Amino acid sequence: MDRLDAASIDLPGVEVRVVERCGSTNTLLLREPGHGTILLAAETQTAGRGRRGRRWHSVPGVDLTFSVAATLRRPARALGALSLVAGVAVARALRNAGVDRVALKWPNDLVVEGAKLGGILVETRSIGAATRAVLGVGINCRCATSLEARLRRPLASLDAFMSPDRNRLIRDITLGLLSALRRFELHGFEAGDWEALDALAGQRLRVRLADGRTVSGIACGLAEDGALRLRNRSGVHAVRSGRVSTARAA
Repeated sequence: MDRLDAASIDLPGVEVRVVERCGSTNTLLLREPGHGTILLAAETQTAGRGRRGRRWHSVPGVDLTFSVAATLRRPARALGALSLVAGVAVARALRNAGVDRVALKWPNDLVVEGAKLGGILVETRSIGAATRAVLGVGINCRCATSLEARLRRPLASLDAFMSPDRNRLIRDITLGLLSALRRFELHGFEAGDWEALDALAGQRLRVRLADGRTVSGIACGLAEDGALRLRNRSGVHAVRSGRVSTARAA
């Protein structure tokens, strides 16, 4: 597998850094002062995280693990959709690279025919009237059957579709992310972009909420704020935080 190299990624107006090893690229960038745009990629993360503190598993020196920090000026109430905005940008970049079956599983997973290819973790902090947003991306580059067995879930990897050039992929994905952030600042979240890539549309879902309760229904797109809309006998419900535990054809 090719080595990560900041000079090969080279993005105008972006400070590009590559480290051999760190705990979490998101955590490091959240601590950074200032307003500039920074990309930090790591060969190995020892404390990579998914949503709600879950551990992010990756193969050292093989997979894509990187974060992009940028400053946004949008109302705080709009920022809940940032992970969805990022998901659309990453999925589009991967499709352009040849992974034409990649789709999005609400709220932050990249999937190929139900198998997880990657994930996105967005974290923010206030800096005066603005917001510092850090968008973390993790993508499986090579098949790891031992990890698949340990997690007891199907995994997808880029090597099933292409010979990954990690530096180029990071560059192209970051260009897509920055373009998506500029559009988000101007127009807000556009649910139709995400719904065009929705892996769960029309399926019967069971979603575990943050408080432990579950809600079931047919997936019917997103609300304006990015909430998942579920239709069942009692009507249409908007789920703003939760985890899809099961999905099957309706």
